[in-house]
Amino acid sequence: MDWTPLDIENKRFRTSWRGYDKREVELFLHQLAEDLHRLQLDRKELEKELHQLRKENAEHRDREKAIRNVLFNAQKATEQIKANAEKEAKLIIADAELKAEKILQTAHQRLAQLHEDIHELKRQRTQLETKLRSTIETYRQLLDMEKEDGDAELENKIKFLNR
Repeated sequence: MDWTPLDIENKRFRTSWRGYDKREVELFLHQLAEDLHRLQLDRKELEKELHQLRKENAEHRDREKAIRNVLFNAQKATEQIKANAEKEAKLIIADAELKAEKILQTAHQRLAQLHEDIHELKRQRTQLETKLRSTIETYRQLLDMEKEDGDAELENKIKFLNR
């Protein structure tokens, strides 16, 4: 049975011949009732405080959960950003390597073309030198022939005059 302070104060005992001192029992019951009343008030106060602390604890748990969610989402976002940055970096590197390869290929083609052009120019120079030598030789021969013709004609004129 749950006793209330009023139950204790109103509790009456049978009296017997040589029983307890009635006044002492009543005083004790009165003090006991006051102590019980104080304990009940303390209990109510503690229950209120417990309720408040549980409420605050639940709020703290909710905040902690929210913070953990924020941290988890931030970590997830960070990982996603990092993964995207790595992908983009790989794409940039691959694109740069492809462009560099194309530049090298173009340079090699240009070098090969320049070698062909140089070879063709050397061939044309050799051909031109040969033609020039041939032309010079032809003119030299013509000059020699003309000189011989001129010498022969001069000899003929001298012979004609000497007669």
